[in-house]
Amino acid sequence: MSKISKLFKGSSGPSSSSSSKHHRSRGGPSPQEAIHKLRETEEMLTKKQDYLEKRIEQEIMIAKKHGTKNKRAALQALKRKKRLEQQLTQIDGTLSTIEFQREALENSHTNTEVLKNMGFAAKAMKKVHENMDVNKIDDLMQDITEQQDVAQEISDAISRPFGETFDEDELLAELEELEQEELENNMKTMGGLPSVPSSRLPAARPSQRATTKKRAEEDDDMRRLASWAT
Repeated sequence: MSKISKLFKGSSGPSSSSSSKHHRSRGGPSPQEAIHKLRETEEMLTKKQDYLEKRIEQEIMIAKKHGTKNKRAALQALKRKKRLEQQLTQIDGTLSTIEFQREALENSHTNTEVLKNMGFAAKAMKKVHENMDVNKIDDLMQDITEQQDVAQEISDAISRPFGETFDEDELLAELEELEQEELENNMKTMGGLPSVPSSRLPAARPSQRATTKKRAEEDDDMRRLASWAT
């Protein structure tokens, strides 16, 4: 057996097997590690895309340079351009697949964290409700309602007026009778209402009527002069 085969055989001994077992015992990578690796792969492929695009531009320039003068060199440049374009197309597809896988992994990781937090909250709520009995809560609420009713009855009893109660309408009617009686007494003490005179008032004398007519005519003349002046 050669030294090389012995070396490889020795490297697959207990130390290597123990390290592989240790690696398997750790389980698969965490979501954060996987997402990080996918991002690194995306960056690497993006850089390779830039490199291939530059190479394609160079091959186009070479093909234009040689043209019909050196057809063989021009055709070789175009062939290389085609191969580079194929690689670029493959990288585009690979990037799409990696991006889809990364987004799915991120969503799964988010959903896992959400469910974990919801479970944590559910446990906390369960712990809060451990010392609560629904039947005891119902009894407590019933006791509170009964005590509120008792308090209302006490308040009504305290605010109720003492002594006899009277009809307010009867009191108002009696007050009205007293006021009417007082009014009649006042009229009697004043001698009653004054009597209306039975005889006719004397008519105005002729001289008074003439004076009044003359005064009205003078007022009319003054109004005419005022309107003419304006």
